[in-house]
Amino acid sequence: MKFNPPLTLEFVASLTGAMPRGEPGLLITGINEIHMVEPGDLTFVDHPKYYDKALLSEATTILINKEVEVPAGKAILVSTDPFRDYNLLVNRYSPFTPTTVPVSPEARIGKGTIIQPGAFIGNDVTIGENCLIHSNVSIYDGCTIGNHVIIHANSVLGADAYYFQKKNGAYRKLKSCGSVIIEDHVEIGALCSIDRGVSGNTTLGAGTKLDNHVQVGHDTCIGKHCLIGAFAAIAGVTRIEDNVIVWARVAINKDLVIGEGAVILATSAVDKSLEPHKTYFGIPVDEVGRKWRELAALRQLPDFLSKHRK
Repeated sequence: MKFNPPLTLEFVASLTGAMPRGEPGLLITGINEIHMVEPGDLTFVDHPKYYDKALLSEATTILINKEVEVPAGKAILVSTDPFRDYNLLVNRYSPFTPTTVPVSPEARIGKGTIIQPGAFIGNDVTIGENCLIHSNVSIYDGCTIGNHVIIHANSVLGADAYYFQKKNGAYRKLKSCGSVIIEDHVEIGALCSIDRGVSGNTTLGAGTKLDNHVQVGHDTCIGKHCLIGAFAAIAGVTRIEDNVIVWARVAINKDLVIGEGAVILATSAVDKSLEPHKTYFGIPVDEVGRKWRELAALRQLPDFLSKHRK
């Protein structure tokens, strides 16, 4: 999320109660969680495991719960609860605004687009030309849909990121202020869920097609001309490059990269980044030839054990 106009370090310090350190005249141009930061952004960190990652990231300002040496050209805000203060900023600059009608008057809908009965189109949504939005689709605030897009019944675009922190025996939610961007000629099947970014965007590239019951997590970027099979579950902050095929019931873990042209066969579970232009299968996933040999060897194991017990 970007701030317009940018915020001063002193103003954010006064708003949150945090103690400013470092460049006093520094401007904060946006807010981002650690995976998506850019120069000018503010991010937060509240666990020693991630201190260095945050301090050495592209972020210019870091909300942190410890006095540390300030990196050159940056600033820190020392807070008793960076998670809380990050949410405070999100709530102030990206508040939820309710609407009482099925299609918000603030939505921008292009020529030739059809909105079927029962669909919900939220505030500040942009939908391009010649799209077809089927019944009971929900498009949350701030989403952007390109031209010639088809979204089938009961799909949800822009629900909050699944992002929680456990504290004092309970879970508290990190507020989402990102969005969803769907490029041209995308088709989204029925009952799909595409979560908004925590602070950036979840993106589906031009020409990509989703089958029914697909889950796409926050801040994931799916490239152009990909095929995603039914019941695929793609965790957050994953990057799927162009022309990838993901068949049915594939599970892909977070923070991974699936190389261009890769094919993942049905029912696989992906726990590592995958190289481009190869075919993969299995739990955990591996190149298909190696996995078939592994399964063939396992089938021989009972006979081998039986023979050696005699």
